[in-house]
Amino acid sequence: MTDSAPPIIAITGAGSGLGRALALTLAAQGHRVAALGRDPAALASLAAEAPAGLILPTAADMADPASVDAAFTEIARHGPVTRLINNAATYPRRDFPDETATTFMATIATNLGGVVAATAAVLPGMIATGRGRILTVSTFADIAPLPASSAYAVGKGAARIFTRALIADLGDRFPQIVINDWMPGMLATKMGIAHGLPPQTAARWGAALVLMDEPSLTGTIWEMDREVPPPRSFKRRLLDRLTRRTPPARRLPAA
Repeated sequence: MTDSAPPIIAITGAGSGLGRALALTLAAQGHRVAALGRDPAALASLAAEAPAGLILPTAADMADPASVDAAFTEIARHGPVTRLINNAATYPRRDFPDETATTFMATIATNLGGVVAATAAVLPGMIATGRGRILTVSTFADIAPLPASSAYAVGKGAARIFTRALIADLGDRFPQIVINDWMPGMLATKMGIAHGLPPQTAARWGAALVLMDEPSLTGTIWEMDREVPPPRSFKRRLLDRLTRRTPPARRLPAA
């Protein structure tokens, strides 16, 4: 790798669904994308569908920190990872009585451990330059878990806590490392619902969001194409109404 190597956007879980759509969307815009996933054939197909040379297919098991480290070491040979989308997740749909401690923690290893491992792999480079972008695909599953989703809900909820903890450690010292969560909505993917949103639609929003660098984004939560306003006290809401100064929620530009 040379110092002039173009930057790379890394996307985990890029072999299918939303991750694949995100990779194709960003590559179509001319960005180099490191596409991480467990299925080399799916990644090769993804790379063949994108503009030549813009997708770097990288096999990795996000539940295995050693595999993640090896993957990012390989990616670093091609250029610096300046943006990361933590997208990989698994949703086994098992009632808790059908879980074992082993199966439960295997889900946690991907849904939380993969986020931690990928973030840990890219942070040294971001800290060295003082700049970076980390976007974690999240859900409200921890607030209102569905039946047969205990391991998924716990892992995704813990990943949201990890985002806040990461900001607590880095926010003051590295304000140009922008970190936040994004909830793409219910998608028509294997992990979603049959009549959900096309992942290509959500990918346009996610691509726009990960390319935004404003420090004010750190700590925000976005759902689909709009910012979720933070909780406000009753007195604050009343004052906003009286003064007509309610801050507007931000929205992404129309694709």
